[in-house]
Amino acid sequence: METKKAISPLVLAFVAAVLALVSLFAFQGWIAHGADIFLSLAQAGLSWCF
Repeated sequence: METKKAISPLVLAFVAAVLALVSLFAFQGWIAHGADIFLSLAQAGLSWCF
């Protein structure tokens, strides 16, 4: 008989913290460079996606 091992709460907390950190850095990058990104997309004719 095979028993399933549950994911450790420590591992789950670590994965959640990493995802939160990546999201925070992505949001910070968008805040810092969002206007430049939008203008470059507008110049390329792709700004309608936003």
